[in-house]
Amino acid sequence: MAVARITQLISSSSKGFDEAINAGFKRAAKTLRGITGLEVTKMNAKVESGKIVEYRVHLNITFILEK
Repeated sequence: MAVARITQLISSSSKGFDEAINAGFKRAAKTLRGITGLEVTKMNAKVESGKIVEYRVHLNITFILEK
């Protein structure tokens, strides 16, 4: 039987939502082992002078706890 845990994180990018998701996943993978999935729970953007300057995503990262 496996036990999983979910960690929440926020990631951002100046290039787009896809880049923000990938950046968050890559960073999580540096310290979390056994990642089995992720869920994007929220997407928003920072706007300055009528232009999007930063894309932000909230992620739930699921991973299996080691024995």
